[in-house]
Amino acid sequence: MPDSGKPVYLVDAYSDPVIVRIDGRASFQNSACLRDFIGEMAAQGKKRFVLDFQNCASMDSTFLGVLAGAALVLRKQNPPGSMVLARVGQRNLELIRNLGLHRLLTVDAGDFPMSFNNCDTALSCPDRSELESARMVLEAHENLVAVDESNRSKFQDVLAFLKNRVEQR
Repeated sequence: MPDSGKPVYLVDAYSDPVIVRIDGRASFQNSACLRDFIGEMAAQGKKRFVLDFQNCASMDSTFLGVLAGAALVLRKQNPPGSMVLARVGQRNLELIRNLGLHRLLTVDAGDFPMSFNNCDTALSCPDRSELESARMVLEAHENLVAVDESNRSKFQDVLAFLKNRVEQR
């Protein structure tokens, strides 16, 4: 069982839809392993994902950009895949709406009619280089702009900083 104080993604990769339970803070520090997991599942033909936010303490823009990128990839599949954000609390719902993700993802803020009890495999987040991390954070924020152009002004400083950082390497 994972350390309850450490943010973690618990998954059930064998269900349909694939289920991800978020426990703790979803942030730039742990978003890459979620991006990699969803990409791997999509490559294996999985098209439907449900993310449980009941125990998600908070989330940052990088995490939301990773979700946006995953949803954009799923939409391009034939037939299109889907991502549902379930049991989203009020504060997280505000963040999702402020960035326009509610137009890309299905958001359910009530009781979601499925069990999340089989999510018992924790994703491991391997250490990444500073450059790999900067690229992932840049890509996540570019995804947010792709979803809603009004996000460009919100993240223009972050985008400029990260582009400069990545290009220097």
